[in-house]
Amino acid sequence: MGMKLFRSTLEPIRVNASWEDRWNGIDHGLIACWERGREKNFEDPSLAALAREGQLVVLPWKGGVEKEIKKKQKFGSLYYLAMWQGLRGEDLNINSDEEVVLVCSATRMAVFFTSDVSKYSEA
Repeated sequence: MGMKLFRSTLEPIRVNASWEDRWNGIDHGLIACWERGREKNFEDPSLAALAREGQLVVLPWKGGVEKEIKKKQKFGSLYYLAMWQGLRGEDLNINSDEEVVLVCSATRMAVFFTSDVSKYSEA
């Protein structure tokens, strides 16, 4: 991808955007994931509260941490990171050229969020 993407929570969630616009645009679906996270914030306040506490809750994309395992790190997708930021009520702020490392507050597992699909598809 190779882009820096920022979108403010002051921006309204797109309501009538086509599938093509949401997934094949320049952001490759990251805005759509973030917007879905914002919607989930209202639909599931308890899940949003856990995310705001730093838990990497289970979401449809690779990156959530269900339980503690022996391996203390794993890789996750930028789609997860975008949805998690929206769920927390944060601005969308992703640079696809950089890996972001977050540590789950519940399990202490480190997740490396990357645009390099080969890193998390093997795990």
